[in-house]
Amino acid sequence: MAKKDIHPKYYPKATINCSCGAKFVVGSTEEKMQIEICSQCHPLYTGKQKFIDTAGRLERYEKRVKKSKALKDSKIKAKKKKTSKTKIKKTEKVLKKKKTKKS
Repeated sequence: MAKKDIHPKYYPKATINCSCGAKFVVGSTEEKMQIEICSQCHPLYTGKQKFIDTAGRLERYEKRVKKSKALKDSKIKAKKKKTSKTKIKKTEKVLKKKKTKKS
């Protein structure tokens, strides 16, 4: 037997509304629920492709990818630039040492 006053209220005829317009009646601890996708509009069940972008998630993801790629490219360019400068300096040092040895 369940203890009193510790369990949430159970609604045997709770309604679930999908964004596609489908409505379901089920038992739940919430009287009304709003969902984005259900068995009547899910691509797995319907066989149709459906694009779902909630609150611009795709745009935020693409922006983040572009930013990380730009940062990576700038690091690579900086590293190449630094590497070429150090190679030039090392070459100059070697040439100076050779000149001083010959003299």
